Amino acid sequence: MDQEQRRQRLGMLCVAGSAILFASKGLFGKALYQRGVGFELLVAVRAVLAVPLFAWFAMRANPPAQPNESGQVPRPMSVRAIVAAAIAGITCYYAGALFDFWALTLIDASVERVLLFSYPAMVMLIHCFMWRRAPEKRLVIAMLVTYVGIFLAMGGVDLHELRQNLFGAGLVLIAALTTAIYFLIGERYTRELGSRRFAAIGMISAAVVLSLHFLVFRSIGELRALQAYDWFLLAVLGLACMFIPGLLQAEGMRRVGAQRAAIGSTVGPPTTIVLAALFLGERLNVWQILGSAMIVCSVLVLSWPKRVVADEP
Repeated sequence: MDQEQRRQRLGMLCVAGSAILFASKGLFGKALYQRGVGFELLVAVRAVLAVPLFAWFAMRANPPAQPNESGQVPRPMSVRAIVAAAIAGITCYYAGALFDFWALTLIDASVERVLLFSYPAMVMLIHCFMWRRAPEKRLVIAMLVTYVGIFLAMGGVDLHELRQNLFGAGLVLIAALTTAIYFLIGERYTRELGSRRFAAIGMISAAVVLSLHFLVFRSIGELRALQAYDWFLLAVLGLACMFIPGLLQAEGMRRVGAQRAAIGSTVGPPTTIVLAALFLGERLNVWQILGSAMIVCSVLVLSWPKRVVADEP
């Protein structure tokens, strides 16, 4: 195995690991909701707890004059790259996280994870728009399969189930769009900043905005009401479901790119479905299982290296 193959394999392992850890966040979120913790407090505290870890890890990164993780000497950090990382973090970890955890108060964790997984299709569409290329046939087919799968995962032919999941599913799809934006910005700027700095800048920016959001729209009394076990669950969310997978995701994107990274992340939805069934008692119906399988299969088709990836400028 040559150096490039090792690099690609490690990148895929990073993305798969991040997907598995991200997949467990719904379990901890649901547990905190049952204890009376609101989703805005959850998202804000989770981010603030993760910030020192991201900052510490970023400071351990090699200075600009030294070789980075890939053995190359990076260019000095530009203001544009720093601003881009901040925008990516605020978009995904502030706006996207709020919409996503709001949705978890309305729909099952397994449905949330499957719907969030529609972001690779959005990545491909945005890529086609940026490159000014008409989508090829396999992209069109995969997109159709993805959104039929989304319809089925929301309840499909069961109109009662569909109505129940409609608003929450819409929130998750907005969160999926913010994830796609994060991937695309990260694909470009992790090469300049390094995965550590990119993740740290994005998370610190999101934590600042989340703190301001909480101070404006919520009460400090909610923070004082948190018990020791609540803090424990929030700490697990911040470390195991945000800090570690956030770094793994950024490193995976840097090594393999946004499109191929989606292949490794296909382990996310099945992991959530299994964990939700074991610990939350959630059970998907036949239509939802079919829809979930369609979404995962379409992501594999979209992400497998083809000419559209090889020709990327």
